[in-house]
Amino acid sequence: MLSGRYAVFTSYKMMENIKITTGSYFDGEKYHNDGPYHIVINDGVISSIERKNYQINVAFLMPGLVEAHCHLFLDGGELELSKRSAYLKASQEEMLSVGHKNIQQSIGAGITLIRDAGDKYGVNHMLRNDAQGVVIRSPGLALRSPKRYGSFMAREVESEDDIRAALSKNAVMSDDIKIILTGIIDFEAGAVKGHPQFDLEALKLIVQLSHEKGLKTYAHCSGEEGLTLALAAGVDSIEHGFFMSRNILEQMAEKQVAWVPTFSPVHFQWQQPEMLGWDDTTVGNLRRILDEHLLRVAMAADIGVPLVAGSDAGSYGVNHGKALIDELFHFAEAGVNIAEILRSATSRPRHMWGMKSADIKVGVCADFVAFGGSPFDDMASLRKAVASYRNGSFMLPFEGEL
Repeated sequence: MLSGRYAVFTSYKMMENIKITTGSYFDGEKYHNDGPYHIVINDGVISSIERKNYQINVAFLMPGLVEAHCHLFLDGGELELSKRSAYLKASQEEMLSVGHKNIQQSIGAGITLIRDAGDKYGVNHMLRNDAQGVVIRSPGLALRSPKRYGSFMAREVESEDDIRAALSKNAVMSDDIKIILTGIIDFEAGAVKGHPQFDLEALKLIVQLSHEKGLKTYAHCSGEEGLTLALAAGVDSIEHGFFMSRNILEQMAEKQVAWVPTFSPVHFQWQQPEMLGWDDTTVGNLRRILDEHLLRVAMAADIGVPLVAGSDAGSYGVNHGKALIDELFHFAEAGVNIAEILRSATSRPRHMWGMKSADIKVGVCADFVAFGGSPFDDMASLRKAVASYRNGSFMLPFEGEL
């Protein structure tokens, strides 16, 4: 049982009825705003949505939020580079402590499902197996090419035998397969560093073997060259995806490949360039990259690319919980409508990952978050979750706005 500043779990016996009154709710697909609605939960399953006076009153209800891309073992609030570097040699016990704190912060934001994006220390698997109040999907170790970017989260594979052996190991414990396909962005140059880590043949093999084992793939990938490879190989989700083009987006829409745009790390470095000593030229590159990203996200929403919200929390300056809400505001800045924004962080990722629905509909297991106001009226309501419910327990987040 978690307790303290971030979250308090109030347990209810599974046989008890929970009855909630809400003025409006988003069911995962559609906004219902002519309440009050009275939602009855029996044995953790929504049994009816009625109009009667019951026990709990909230202004707005929707499915629990989903964080689609984060690193639970990393503290995004640690801004001293020397400490971040030294932390990668910390004990597993210390990393687990950081991970549990990050989970509590996520719960406080109304998140009930997290997809971790990889670590080489096994912390993500341990957090998943021990988690309370939230479901965690863990890839374990991602895959990368030898001596290329991703050493803190990936194992090296080079030959076909390496790939087969790595995927056989991952398939035992992993929920998804993470692929490090391209390098990081060189902000001073305003471009992706280097060429893709895998050629088409190797990438196709990774995707094929993953799918044969019933595992979906998601690729750290930016730049035209890497994005083209990812789509040709059949990758299921593009993570980051900077330097998108309309041609790539049209292919993603046709194939229904998900896109997790992760604005937050780049936005932080643009917003606080002094933290890393960026000069005016680099700050200009950061702003240009963000502006182009906003335009591409707007285009993606318009042509039917499945947008999924993920913040890359744990990255420099990117705090768990708060950053996912920030990500929703970036979508809004791009011009994405509020219903589509909420889908990207509730029903869509669950559906695309083959998870149980959390839609607020009769017969569905109750998994929801409540807010003090409707984001359809004011998106700022999303910065103050007042309660969430999952697996027979209410969770009450820490006080204050995100």
